[in-house]
Amino acid sequence: MTTDSHTLFESNLDLKLLNRGKVRDIYEVDDQHLLIVTSDRLSAFDVVLPQPIPGKGEVLTRVANFWFQRTESLIPNHLAKLQLSDILANPDQRNSLGDRYMIVRKLKPLPIEAIVRGYLIGSGWKDYQRNQSVCGIPLPTGLQQADRLPEAIFTPSTKADVGDHDENIDFSQTENLLGRELAAQVKETSLSIYTQAADYALSKGIIIADTKFEFGLDDDGQLHLIDEALTPDSSRFWPADSYRPGTSPVSFDKQFVRDYLETLDWDKTPPGPELPQEVIDKTAEKYREAEIRLTGK
Repeated sequence: MTTDSHTLFESNLDLKLLNRGKVRDIYEVDDQHLLIVTSDRLSAFDVVLPQPIPGKGEVLTRVANFWFQRTESLIPNHLAKLQLSDILANPDQRNSLGDRYMIVRKLKPLPIEAIVRGYLIGSGWKDYQRNQSVCGIPLPTGLQQADRLPEAIFTPSTKADVGDHDENIDFSQTENLLGRELAAQVKETSLSIYTQAADYALSKGIIIADTKFEFGLDDDGQLHLIDEALTPDSSRFWPADSYRPGTSPVSFDKQFVRDYLETLDWDKTPPGPELPQEVIDKTAEKYREAEIRLTGK
């Protein structure tokens, strides 16, 4: 359904729908390819909220494509060379998608989310307050909320179904799920991508506090970067010029929505609460500003 020409809450295409996730609608193109539509839905605390954020899906797709191009020297990704007109005959349906789509190769997704943290915030900060560690990784004493960590850390989690919560796991559990060699490759690749991306983003005035990657394997067992990468949905972006440790920094991402939701008497289970128009508009503005800063477009 579309609520206006700039908003897509849910796609409805002449292709086989495989999955409607928190944000993405995934369609089967053929035996080798998928069409991923990034809607304007927004999830917070693993709950899909009832209102879309206008233009968000387009921003996420363009930013992900920007990073896929920049990281090709580090790791191949799932993008295919097919055109939308090759797979979707209906011009109205094509136009409804705008820039919200990716045509990708079918790969075997790994059963973890590869999370990298460069700063102490969110659940990591809560962990640290309890036991001076994050996901079992000991950290120095005396760190403040939002402090930069001595070095980025790899803190993977399981993948949850819609409505469920991801669970942090330690590296030994990751090895059990993936095998020792693949787990080490995922960790090394995740830290390498994050480090290079964080350095680039900082040169554009954005701190990438943390991020999550997803990976898949092709038929030859080669690791690929899939899903999205280093977007405002999969990362915490902070403006570098106003960054101050000791508080929760303002952000370019959906943390703005999370902070609002934390003020409500809501148990973080479905259905999600309605957002004020001001929060919707401000969130859309934050997403777009992040894109402009990172890509210059």
